[in-house]
Amino acid sequence: MAMATTEECYSTQLIDGDGTFNDFGVERFIREIKLAECVLSYAVVSIMGPQSSGKSTLLNNLFYTNFREMDAFKGRSQTTKGIWMANVKSIKDDTAFEKQSALFALAVSDIVLIDMWCHDIGREQAANKPLLKTIFQVMMRLFSPRKTTLMFVIRDKTRTPLENLEPVLREDIQKIWDSVPKPQAHKETPLILFLTVNDIADNGQVEVVALNSYEEKEELFKEQVANLRQRFFHSIAPGGLAGDRRGVVPASGFLFSAQQIWKVIKQNKDLDLPAHKVMVATVWCEEIANEKYAGFTANESWCLLEEAAQSGLVAGFGKKLNSILCTSLSEYDSEATFFDEGVRSAKRKQLEEKLLQLVQPAHHSMLGHLRSETLEKFKEAFEKALNEGERFSVAARKCTESYMALFDEGYEDAVVELSNWDSSKVRDKLHRDIDAHVDSVQAAKLSELTSSYEAKLNEALSGPVEALLDGANDDTWPSIKKLLQRETE
Repeated sequence: MAMATTEECYSTQLIDGDGTFNDFGVERFIREIKLAECVLSYAVVSIMGPQSSGKSTLLNNLFYTNFREMDAFKGRSQTTKGIWMANVKSIKDDTAFEKQSALFALAVSDIVLIDMWCHDIGREQAANKPLLKTIFQVMMRLFSPRKTTLMFVIRDKTRTPLENLEPVLREDIQKIWDSVPKPQAHKETPLILFLTVNDIADNGQVEVVALNSYEEKEELFKEQVANLRQRFFHSIAPGGLAGDRRGVVPASGFLFSAQQIWKVIKQNKDLDLPAHKVMVATVWCEEIANEKYAGFTANESWCLLEEAAQSGLVAGFGKKLNSILCTSLSEYDSEATFFDEGVRSAKRKQLEEKLLQLVQPAHHSMLGHLRSETLEKFKEAFEKALNEGERFSVAARKCTESYMALFDEGYEDAVVELSNWDSSKVRDKLHRDIDAHVDSVQAAKLSELTSSYEAKLNEALSGPVEALLDGANDDTWPSIKKLLQRETE
């Protein structure tokens, strides 16, 4: 990972010599350099090479890191143990640790620098050959391996021209690759399929860079390193050293991804990178979703809207709620956008469902307020129409149509676009309430009318009936029946 040269350099040990992952230190390192803000704009560079080959010196000059360097006057000794990171991972050369380190580097790195002595090229007992064999062996453990750029850095270049050294080095590399035992599926697989290949002639050979001795020709060494550094400035651009970004983990998930990769390596299990990518996306997208859900529940705008919805109707409720929901989901999309698409979409759907489940009671309250207020307004309008002498059936029909339309208008104002909630039950309940009220008023009116006519009938019959009874004869009861029929009609 390369930081701007004008910034202060931070470094920390990633994995110690015993294979323990430095969780706290790496988390602090990532926080200090604000790695998460890089999103995909970062690259991981690893370096491997024989002990005391000058790996730390090269990295310090190339990236302005501050790895501890060997003091030539005090003799050669191992200065960088374990796996360290500043903007580069430096790999320890310990037989028991080497394969794990190499596998880890290939799994997390976009670019791997292979440090080697110039005088080792073409030699059968070269110091770098066991390391190269280890690198090629662990490639076999990667399922659908990510494309990694291998850059061979020839140290302490002699007078032999680079164009004469390259064919010999390529032959060495091919021999080592051919000697590595391979599973049946990769018996005939060429090395190129495992690597992103960068070279001058674009003929499928890995890139080779040669540097003069730092101790003997320091100025020339620094000039050559400065030229090499230019290659890293735009390394993540298409065609750059780390141009293949298909397997890159978003910066926010780098620490978790590295922890899990190392855990699998330590357990000596097969490292299935596609499955690992899904696992990292699952954990990280779920964490982002949980964070957005928690943020929504504490959102002041939502809390005020929810409180207002409990008390009564809120103008523009639907638009206000939809806006808060969309903001939360957009923030999720922004932070999860570079994780595995299938996982990202599934976790987004879950977040959306949880948020809608959370806000649905407030929406129900709004519809409840809308139904009850619409019913009260209907009652007032219906009573007024009857009092003004409008025919009962006409008043009932007009008021029902008018206030059902008013409910529909209010519902449109409360609708939440992200949801597919059905208001038909609330609407049907309002219609039943209106019909029940109409029936109740009608029954009351009929009862009132019946009582009124009964009184009038009694008044109309009492005098004539009494007169008929006073002069009773055979025609008295037929006359009373005729009188009753006429007055009732």
